[in-house]
Amino acid sequence: MPKPTPFLSPGEPDQSFISSLNLVRPLVLGAVGLVALLSLVLDLLAALGRVVPGSWHFMPADAALCVLFSAIALHLSDPRLRSEMFLYIVLLASATDLLAAAVLADYGFHLSAASMPTPPQTAACFVLLALTILLLQMKQRIAARLADLCMSLLGLLVLVLVSGYIFDVLPMFGISANLRTSTLTMLCLLVLTQVALFRCAEQGVFSILMGRGIGSRIARFASPILIVLPFMREAAREHVIQTTGMPANYASAILSSLAAVFSFAFLLFLAWRIDSMEREIHNLSLRDELTGLYNLRGFHLLAEQAQLLAQRSRVPFSVLFIDLDNLKRINDEHGHSVGSATISETGSLLKATFRETDVLGRVGGDEFAVAGQFSQDSIVVATERLREASALRNSQSGSRVTLSLSIGHVTSEPSTPEPLGALLSKADLAMYEEKRRKRSTLN
Repeated sequence: MPKPTPFLSPGEPDQSFISSLNLVRPLVLGAVGLVALLSLVLDLLAALGRVVPGSWHFMPADAALCVLFSAIALHLSDPRLRSEMFLYIVLLASATDLLAAAVLADYGFHLSAASMPTPPQTAACFVLLALTILLLQMKQRIAARLADLCMSLLGLLVLVLVSGYIFDVLPMFGISANLRTSTLTMLCLLVLTQVALFRCAEQGVFSILMGRGIGSRIARFASPILIVLPFMREAAREHVIQTTGMPANYASAILSSLAAVFSFAFLLFLAWRIDSMEREIHNLSLRDELTGLYNLRGFHLLAEQAQLLAQRSRVPFSVLFIDLDNLKRINDEHGHSVGSATISETGSLLKATFRETDVLGRVGGDEFAVAGQFSQDSIVVATERLREASALRNSQSGSRVTLSLSIGHVTSEPSTPEPLGALLSKADLAMYEEKRRKRSTLN
């Protein structure tokens, strides 16, 4: 009897997704760190009087330091390294916090007149990012909840930052247009925020993003679309108004209608995906993975329903019990892979021999069962058809293994119905009678 597949809760982490993250994370953090390091080098060259083209100036030095420290701290916060790198993570995150806080203090109290200051909204993002990293290093439950809160505020602030970049709404918040966050700084912040989000998801309320269940997979798929969609709509609205001269209310009406249609189509797609995943789970719980037939649970469930239909229709109902002979010898002599292939072939023979309306199951390691609306005569014909298919396979396949089946069957008449369990027991006894006859013939 094969060992059952261990049950995994849908809330458990999706190891394949986590493995993919572990592969991508060092690459993106390395790229972000390299950009920050290059910005610092260019700042240093400019300070030494070297001529550096203005277009090469990626980001202010304090922002570049915050990006570099945050990238290194997030890389070191890998659970496999966290215990060994705790002190370094705390130092790097604290340094980021101090730098960003100094920028905010400089902006609030006008302490200096830097030529290229880091914008205050960018500094606020770095403060929240560093706090999130620090809180993630603590083991207390309250620290995890605070990290989730900081992460939520960080996500909101980064979205506002992106909005300010796209729609030029910084003056609404009392921020001068010359304090716009640079494109490269914003992209680095987006990457660092995404990495920090998945770090939070290892233990907090965002853990739904890391699970292996239906809800987790849909959340990972739908979240980027739902976040980007409002920005796309507003950007399209501004573009239509500016390029075509269309009145704002007309543009809003058209784009709102398109957004509603897209949202409805997206909802239908999500519903379809949920249904397909539910069918997949249903099949996994009722199907035998090796043969594609129903497993013991699935066979009993479907066979009982088929038997009820036969009783209501007042037609005979039959059960076959089939045993694959000498499976242990096949495994010992040819290996378990050949034994598994022989079991799979037996399942294929059953599918080819019986009707789609019949219930076919693998009810044991080398045992199969068939249930359906057969009369006494038709079940005999079906049994002979299965023997002929087995003989034809042995004569044509050229396999080293001879496929031998012992078959027992029993029929329940409408006038004397019997429970499914009783029919299976009788078919099982009839199968063993045939197996004994075979052994006595060989002896």
